Amino acid sequence: MAVRNKQEVQLTGKLKWVERLSYLLDERFRIPGTNFRFGLDPILNLIPVAGDLSGFLLSAALILTMARNGASGRIVALMTINAILDAILGAIPILGQVFDFFYKANSKNIRLLKEHYEEGKHQGSGKNVWVTAIIVLFVLLILLVFIIWKLLEWIISWF
Repeated sequence: MAVRNKQEVQLTGKLKWVERLSYLLDERFRIPGTNFRFGLDPILNLIPVAGDLSGFLLSAALILTMARNGASGRIVALMTINAILDAILGAIPILGQVFDFFYKANSKNIRLLKEHYEEGKHQGSGKNVWVTAIIVLFVLLILLVFIIWKLLEWIISWF
């Protein structure tokens, strides 16, 4: 790891627990005979509402800690989008459970954080990221409502 100054060495030490918690949530267990890893997040999400909420709160705590320790506005916005996407799509019954096993938001956020500190990426404001994210989330919301509407029409047509 290429560390640029003493402040980053201390920061990396402070954030080690964030990396450990992320590993526990996303990659702690391995399916025997494969390289596929998963953590507590998809297991917690098997509990309706409480599991999704607890996973999101843990992700939010990790992001808040990283923001307090000097992550740029842009990286915090990217991390928040990862956590929100994980929470929203993970809340969809059945599809959400499958999604949670593959989309490892906390691991993605740790990778973003390392890129930020080690390679100097993701500097600057997160304003453009937020605008894009809001537009994309709005389009996804409309698409989801449309799909649910069509599904309900199809179900009602059976009666």
